[in-house]
Amino acid sequence: QRIRTQLDQYTDLDPELRETIDKLLPEDDLRAFRGVYLDVAKDLKSKQEKTPDPNDPIRQLDFEFVLFDSALIDYDYIMKLIVRFTGQPPRKQKISREQLIGLLAGNAKFLDEREDMVEYINTLTEGKGLDEQAIREGYECFKAEKNARELAVIAEKHGLSPDALQGFIDSILSRRIFDPDALTELLRPLGLGWKVRAQKELELMGDLTPLLRKQAEGQEISGLEVYAQ
Repeated sequence: QRIRTQLDQYTDLDPELRETIDKLLPEDDLRAFRGVYLDVAKDLKSKQEKTPDPNDPIRQLDFEFVLFDSALIDYDYIMKLIVRFTGQPPRKQKISREQLIGLLAGNAKFLDEREDMVEYINTLTEGKGLDEQAIREGYECFKAEKNARELAVIAEKHGLSPDALQGFIDSILSRRIFDPDALTELLRPLGLGWKVRAQKELELMGDLTPLLRKQAEGQEISGLEVYAQ
């Protein structure tokens, strides 16, 4: 990827040489490699955050996400591509479902949201002709429904009221601050002893932390880092 980035910066390459480069490493192959790198890097970064030992080799890893972040491919660009994808009959597609997903998989900008976007794209039908507003509203509804399902599963698993759990999450996201006292209040109806409650807090936050970080959309939540250990 580093070499390809350097090659793309040369403006004096003639068309024949560019064609030779593309044959040596076709864009589809490069996009697939990017996706694999980002998948592995995301997994290792998650393990890195949970590894307390500073001497563990995994803590020494440095992920070069900047190499996989194109300024040209942002959220608005993807939304417009989805509009194009749904607006043309399958036989006349200029961009396929697979190419759309490949763009998302190979760009670090969408690392945290990629799963939701891919799932949403897979629900769409070619040739349906949705406009950009419909695409954006549909995606927001899709995310809200998915988050509600995930929250309901967590609430049931831990014996909590979905409404109470949603209120706890909303409070955290509105201030971007984790409040341990609010967590204590959330679990109070369960009537747990302090030792059992402490374990329940760890288990609950282990399930909630990924959901909170995803809904925070890249913004830091103060106090949440303690549950990354």
